[in-house]
Amino acid sequence: MNRTSSSQYQNGVYGRWIYRRPCRDSLRPPRKCRGLCLVEAKAQRAVVVLPGLGNNSQDYKAVGEALESRGLHVQCAAVSRPDWLRNAAGLRQVEYWTGKLQPRPTVDWYLNKVDAAVTAARQATDGPITILAHSAGGWLSRVYLLGFGTEQIDRLVTLGSPHQAPPKDLKLVDQTRGILTWVTDNVPGNFHQEVGYATVAGKWMKGARLRGSGGSLPQKLVGLGYQQVCGNPEVWGDGITPVPAAHLEGAEQITLDGVYHSPLGGGTSRPWYGSPDIIDQWLRVVYDGKELDTDFQVEVGDMVAPQQ
Repeated sequence: MNRTSSSQYQNGVYGRWIYRRPCRDSLRPPRKCRGLCLVEAKAQRAVVVLPGLGNNSQDYKAVGEALESRGLHVQCAAVSRPDWLRNAAGLRQVEYWTGKLQPRPTVDWYLNKVDAAVTAARQATDGPITILAHSAGGWLSRVYLLGFGTEQIDRLVTLGSPHQAPPKDLKLVDQTRGILTWVTDNVPGNFHQEVGYATVAGKWMKGARLRGSGGSLPQKLVGLGYQQVCGNPEVWGDGITPVPAAHLEGAEQITLDGVYHSPLGGGTSRPWYGSPDIIDQWLRVVYDGKELDTDFQVEVGDMVAPQQ
């Protein structure tokens, strides 16, 4: 097969591109065309997106497109909303009722979908992989790395993920029925030293105590949720996950003002982590320091040509 190559600046990333035929050799799905096809060399960083509880893959379509426009290969775990009903399998275990449930095998269905997405990313590029996990996908990603390994994965970035189990001394109910407690005990902080961790939290609303004169009704309702997660209703959070629970020890911690938890029910008046103006506030942590310091100039999250 005859191939020619050249260095070009394409889709926000400067790299080596290869012209070749036929199209079926392309990393993209086969399509009809005439002449030679432009195919990116397999050295691109990949981002594997992990949906949060109750979300499906389509909820992250805009995020994926935004990341692809910045020169990243994006793969999203194929999760549908009905898939989350599979967690009900834990009801059959005694540990569920005693609050000592372990993640596996209850969440194996999710971990297998993550592994399929990571495998597809490895096949698409020889470059490093960033796991980008939203909400419950954050602590599920920690279980994944423990059970499936970190091959080619060098970054873990979580968005609004409730990483910390409720404080044991407050005798609060672990809403995951013990799974998050198990994760906290067995995969603490930046457990995998070969992986760079970054946790992103949002300050959308400060909670308030249900019984008290201070705070609006929405703040009191949000405070109830915060209290169940971290034990304190009077903290800032993204409306679902309180800031104290969203960060991991040893991770780079980013807290963003005015950011809501979910892509659902948002809009311009309630931007979430994946909104266009918000992505650029955390995009740099998708890359490792070497990429930012030596290979690329980065300004407001946009990739430009490498330094000469």
